[in-house]
Amino acid sequence: MKIFYDDDADISIIQKLKVTIVGYGSQGHAHANNLNDSGVNVTVGLREGSASWKKAQDAGLKVQSVSDSVIEADMVMILAPDEFQKGIYENQIKPNLKPNAIIGFAHGFNIHFKKIIPTDDTSVIMIAPKGPGHTVRSTYLNGGGVPSLIAIYQDGTNPNNHSAKEIALSYAKANGGTRAGVLETSFKEETETDLFGEQAVLCGGMTELIKAGYETLVEAGYSPEMAYFECLHETKLIVDLIHEGGITNMHYSISNTAEFGDYVSGPKVITDDTKEAMRGILKRIQTGEFADNFLNDCRQSNDGSGGPIMKEKRQNTASHSIEQVGAELRSKMKFLHSERLVDKDKN
Repeated sequence: MKIFYDDDADISIIQKLKVTIVGYGSQGHAHANNLNDSGVNVTVGLREGSASWKKAQDAGLKVQSVSDSVIEADMVMILAPDEFQKGIYENQIKPNLKPNAIIGFAHGFNIHFKKIIPTDDTSVIMIAPKGPGHTVRSTYLNGGGVPSLIAIYQDGTNPNNHSAKEIALSYAKANGGTRAGVLETSFKEETETDLFGEQAVLCGGMTELIKAGYETLVEAGYSPEMAYFECLHETKLIVDLIHEGGITNMHYSISNTAEFGDYVSGPKVITDDTKEAMRGILKRIQTGEFADNFLNDCRQSNDGSGGPIMKEKRQNTASHSIEQVGAELRSKMKFLHSERLVDKDKN
């Protein structure tokens, strides 16, 4: 598989286009500021009264309503939450999209599951950094980039006669992606693997494993503080080693005792039954069952705070002992507060 780097992309292509970023959340704020710093003509499109309006203005960005921001745009990058994208597209983007304008996404969810149906003559592309938006922004500011994916759903008539792929690579370069490497994939592959990774490993799998380990130690009579350090705090330290050089790099760094324990005990936790459950998760993603369940839950709330399932799960997590203990311990770790990736007042 070819990996695209800085020399493979022409940043001047995107610099000659007017780009609207719809949304100013985690990904939206990163893309808007990175492209702006790369010399791209950026406008942020937000709903009237959005709490993010002032954040974007304070960052020195031009802000308009979604409808107004789309009218002159050569490219519209839709970075609002997945559950709102269809409504925004149908009501504010599609009626105002000029001929030959491109629509882009950082996740294939709504295109792949056919929640958004673009017109046949519209180019539809994806530029998907493989990391949270706050990491995308901080890495760019430090001179690096986050590995990214590009995908072309359809290639229509584009500004200045560039191909959709050329425009996607140019955008990725302006966002810092080609500094680390860009892979070409499909909307289907990105969507299904992304959802699976989030649910089975990175978010769902990891948080449930952490909580189960913490609960096991506390129930056995060990202090909550020790359980927190062993099962949550050290997670980042281990993941950093894996991220840096793979699993063998992590094994090289840890003690022989820890490595031996990895080999003999890990398979007792992650069993054939676990893998079978993962296959079930993947199947529900592939069939669209997960997407429909998620959107059905969201439809039961209009304030963006999630539906009843989401609200219940958030409350359960917030009230878990590991969150209370962790908050107290982290409040005393001054180094954690010096350079936070997430500042809710700004991003």
